[in-house]
Amino acid sequence: MLSLVTGASSGIGLQYATQLARDYHSDLILVSNQETELKAVAEELAKSFGVKAIARYADLSKQDAAETLFEWCQKQQYVVDVLINDAGVFFFNPYVETSMRRIELMLNLHMITVAKLCRLFAEQMVNRELTEEERKQKICGKARKKGYILNMSSMSAWMAMPGIQTYNSTKAFIYNFSKSLWYELKPKDVSITVMAPGAVDTALFGLAPHLRRLAVNLTASIPPEKLVKRALRKMFRGKKADTPGFLNWLATPLLKHTPDWLVFLTMKYVGKYQK
Repeated sequence: MLSLVTGASSGIGLQYATQLARDYHSDLILVSNQETELKAVAEELAKSFGVKAIARYADLSKQDAAETLFEWCQKQQYVVDVLINDAGVFFFNPYVETSMRRIELMLNLHMITVAKLCRLFAEQMVNRELTEEERKQKICGKARKKGYILNMSSMSAWMAMPGIQTYNSTKAFIYNFSKSLWYELKPKDVSITVMAPGAVDTALFGLAPHLRRLAVNLTASIPPEKLVKRALRKMFRGKKADTPGFLNWLATPLLKHTPDWLVFLTMKYVGKYQK
């Protein structure tokens, strides 16, 4: 099995790469714009788990990044069985004070590249013929499919929250796009899963260390290793979408109806909790 993981040099992406190698014995194509860190991760995973780990530096915020990455895989004759779209960025900023470059970066990275990668690799998966040996294989108790795709959304997809207006909108795109595509790909024996977690204990959101620890202790935030373990299990079982945590699942409908006064109160105080 060969898995391609974007954003694999740190955070949740690193956890996906680690657990795919350790728990599923998958070879890896690791993609990130952190070239030095990526090479170190690839070497460590290959050494620790005896898998093939290929580091591929790429700026996935470029308009043609998906095509370039797919063409490279084609030239190298790499047949990707699992695609994990994890690469992402986050910033909290008033929209009119956000540079055009940062807006374009997030739109391209979260929507354009994700949509294109799904288009290119899903077509290849759909047209694949599994060998007799592959057909007999089971992953997480389920018969192996032609291919698997996992996209990372967020609970913020249901939030109309100033300051993260671009982030939550792109995550809403990922969520609806992935669920819609699930219906198209399921009859073709290809699985696509979208994860919409609440807070995850990584440096992405810029919280101070003591607040990160507090959030985990209060179970308001989930460690990335627990999130990834659950996400991979859901993906291999063909789950369409998942939001970890009962409280998060319960709160999801409420987010769509957040009162204006609470939104303004959040705007007033959220900035001071950033680094």
